[in-house]
Amino acid sequence: MGESAAARLLVAARAGDGDAFGRLVGPLRDELRAHCYRMLGSTHDAEDAVQETLDRAWRGLERFEDHGSIRPWLYKIATNRSLTIIERRGRRELPTDLSPAGAPLAEAAWLEPYPDQLMGWTERLSPEARAVARESVELAFVAALQHLSASQRAVLLLRDVLGYAAGEVADVLDTTAAAVNSALQRARKAVAELCPDPSQRQTLRTLGDAAQRELARRYMAAWEAGDVDAIVAMLAKDARYSMPPLTTWYAGRADIRGFLVDAVPRHRWRFLPARANGQLAFGTYLWSDQRGAYVPAGLDLLALRGRQVAEVVSFLDADFPAFGLPDRLTRDEFADRPGL
Repeated sequence: MGESAAARLLVAARAGDGDAFGRLVGPLRDELRAHCYRMLGSTHDAEDAVQETLDRAWRGLERFEDHGSIRPWLYKIATNRSLTIIERRGRRELPTDLSPAGAPLAEAAWLEPYPDQLMGWTERLSPEARAVARESVELAFVAALQHLSASQRAVLLLRDVLGYAAGEVADVLDTTAAAVNSALQRARKAVAELCPDPSQRQTLRTLGDAAQRELARRYMAAWEAGDVDAIVAMLAKDARYSMPPLTTWYAGRADIRGFLVDAVPRHRWRFLPARANGQLAFGTYLWSDQRGAYVPAGLDLLALRGRQVAEVVSFLDADFPAFGLPDRLTRDEFADRPGL
């Protein structure tokens, strides 16, 4: 949207034109959602935060000091709404943040996957900015963010992902530039220790499309054939396997094999390729005699290390339609499943 068009919409919105406000902020909604997701680790919480942000912006539009784009003001509101939610709810977890035998926590807030189809807005960015934006929703990065304090999380995202200057971040967080720089140093150090290198985006790019398709084909075929040995052969020696909201997780080929031997052959499985958090993913389905169809079992996100699977996180409660996946598969539908 051009500056003159945005200025006209702003004038109309300030005069009470709700449609003009919608057209003004609409192009920013998806990127605000991605920002709130990084902060909160939850697609649902992110959507709520964005809706609250836009409601507050509409009600407080007369207080907006027009220095150009409305975008920084919306990010300020969204960041502070996210900080409020974090204060109320705490951080989100993956089972691998807990003990291998499971956690004594009666209630845990679990990290959620993020549909790639919500990242289409990055296509209008420069190649460099697009790479940063997409890597910043990878599961390992978002999980690492959850280990930071809320303010460190905000500083890191505003500075390193969104590119705001220290003074601008200080204004968003009502602090000083010196405090921002100090928090940024600590946040960068903590995230560097928690995040694998290279990123999944870099790993997938190095593999190339053909190798990705072949790896995905082999993985799906092994599960659908009930071939535990073939699945385990694709795993790195120190691979991890978790299934939130279950707290138990498995580490290493032997441990994972013990779980798979019990879980895989007992069922008939079907897989559909998906994309989530910029990673290789699959919608997994189990045959249900009662329903006469394959029903969702979990959304599996794979983290690769070269051509090996370093981690599988199977989100058992994932909303399949949000990832472009059907909520059931008949035998006929499976025969016509889309290719990779």
